Amino acid sequence: MTSGYAGKILRLDLTKRSVSIIDTGQYEQWGGGHGIGSAIFWDLCKDKTMSGFDPRNVVTIMSSPLAGTLSPSAGRCEVQGIGPQGYPTEWFTRSNFGGRFAAQLKYAGYDGIVIEGRADAPVWVNVVNDQITFEDASSLWGLDTKETQQEIWRRVTGDRLHEWREVGITHTTQKPAVLCIGPAGENLSRIAVLMHDGANAAGQGGFGGVFGAKNLKAISVLGTGGVRVANAQALIEAWLWHRGNFEYNVDAPRHRSPIANAPTYGPINNMPGSQTLVQVTEASRPQACQGCWAACRRRTVSSLANESHCMSLAWPLYTLSSAEKSRVSTLGSSRLHVADQLDRYGLNSFELLAGDFYLITLYGMGVLGPGKTIECDLPFEKWGTLEFKEAFMRMIARREGIGNDLAEGIARAAERWGRFKEDSGTGVLTHAFWGYFQHMEPRAEVDFSYGSLMGERDINEHSFSRPLHVIPDQAKLFGIEPVVSAEGIVKIISTKVLPYEGDPFMFDHGEGPTGIYSASRAKTIAWHRHYTRFWSQSLGYCDFLWPNFFNINAPDTLGATPEGEPKFFNAVTGKGISFVDGMEAGRKIWNLDRAIWILQGRHRDMEVFSEYVYTQPVSRPWYLPIYENGEWKYSDCIGRILDRARFEEWKTRYYELEGWDINSGWPTRSTLEELGLGKVADELQRKEKLGG
Repeated sequence: MTSGYAGKILRLDLTKRSVSIIDTGQYEQWGGGHGIGSAIFWDLCKDKTMSGFDPRNVVTIMSSPLAGTLSPSAGRCEVQGIGPQGYPTEWFTRSNFGGRFAAQLKYAGYDGIVIEGRADAPVWVNVVNDQITFEDASSLWGLDTKETQQEIWRRVTGDRLHEWREVGITHTTQKPAVLCIGPAGENLSRIAVLMHDGANAAGQGGFGGVFGAKNLKAISVLGTGGVRVANAQALIEAWLWHRGNFEYNVDAPRHRSPIANAPTYGPINNMPGSQTLVQVTEASRPQACQGCWAACRRRTVSSLANESHCMSLAWPLYTLSSAEKSRVSTLGSSRLHVADQLDRYGLNSFELLAGDFYLITLYGMGVLGPGKTIECDLPFEKWGTLEFKEAFMRMIARREGIGNDLAEGIARAAERWGRFKEDSGTGVLTHAFWGYFQHMEPRAEVDFSYGSLMGERDINEHSFSRPLHVIPDQAKLFGIEPVVSAEGIVKIISTKVLPYEGDPFMFDHGEGPTGIYSASRAKTIAWHRHYTRFWSQSLGYCDFLWPNFFNINAPDTLGATPEGEPKFFNAVTGKGISFVDGMEAGRKIWNLDRAIWILQGRHRDMEVFSEYVYTQPVSRPWYLPIYENGEWKYSDCIGRILDRARFEEWKTRYYELEGWDINSGWPTRSTLEELGLGKVADELQRKEKLGG
């Protein structure tokens, strides 16, 4: 057994309530996390065209060889399967979450969990080292995510929470790591999440609804083992190297933000608590996922919204009414209450943000409301208040009134109301691809939009967004100079994107010959897809911290990528791979995922954006570097639309770079065989879906 791996993957058949073991060695070549999950799904899910709610849907929950070790910010857990959120197709998709779950899996002796079938009554699964039982969840059904976890902690640890407790021949003070659903998942919402601890959510994809369809309330894991590493000295030295050169030092920071409000520049210099985005008014302290140094979350005195961050805290602020925004300094605990309820219901904050704006727009148009074409009894006279938000969440989670439509996801709700085509054409509905709400501006920050469209969901991967957009955006917002020029940041990143290093035009966001429709942009998307499939999603490196291109905590501002990722992986596993080796592994995983989507019906003709992306110009500043008249500068991209014909030309360039058929977008046999995927090519050929 290779160091870093537990050697076993737990296979749960809910229909039979049986347990078996998969030898991790069969799948170790895929790295971990996403790679292993995709490979297992390919092998075990025979009909890949089913709905995510079908009992035959195979769900994988995978750790990585780095989880539970000293590897910094490499403890995330990857969830995969057919996700019901996608529209109009329920694609095979992914999500992931942080916290303690991945490490506890390893300590219990497992690299991951495979879930098949459907229980005939609500169950939860109790894993304590090698003891696995299916427990009656009838009394848990109806509880929210926090109540569920607290009750399972009580059942597993008794009255000895945080005290020493015997587990077989060992002892532990740990409480189990629990992954569970709330009322939204029980009611089969397509926008329901899986929740772990305070607010570690597998948010996109709708996997909370998948658990609900399987009658699976929760999985609890408690382990008392450890993780064997190949070279402990090399791992400690790598940890000290990272800590001394790249981490924010709270006692003596190398760079102090010129902005008083820490959360604005926090995502750049990784200040503790930075990803909460907005300040809270009550006392709190930073909180970190296991193995992470950045501590980007918070725990509050009241315990409200503990560990909530980013959009789950931002949504309650973004859509406050003007009157309540003026009172924001006194709204801390109330806003935290909204975020807390969001987590308890187990709802996707991105979809709530999109739905909140969409509904108030339709209300203003006179087509939605009491007695209107779209019947809705939400109290719109109180829109923007906390009362409105609580009613909005409750109705979706419980499928009450219009919440029954909204629980299907905003895109499907719009389709039910006969408005999807019109509203996605005008931009009233900003779901740019596959039924997912636009995350970054799709007409400007095309690393996000192109990557999402070539994939199956909003990628939610900030590799390029943080250095290329956040830096100038925050500087412009506060009227200061960016900490690095457009030319400077492009030069830095272009040296680090192996194997495509040396091409600065990979980061030209202009519309000229070297910009967003160029062959250079094809390399950007290929690099991003391959990097994230292996280094981020298979090894569990946190997307907010890796890749680390530009780091103002470092003496020379140069980040740890590409040296850092393999340094930790090799110390733990002893494999000795290079960064480029990992990129090639990511290319293999990306092509396997592509093959699954092709079996589900994917074709080049489907890979188009919603109409508004081509017709409605960018209306607010979205700063990015562009190359124009022989020099680099930051541009606000206002007025930008995507040119349909030029984007189609870009797709051809991208398909050629990936080795896919330019007419269908399907991988060719030569590409798949080069990657060791000959059996995948055989299956595609049998289905007459192999690229020519």
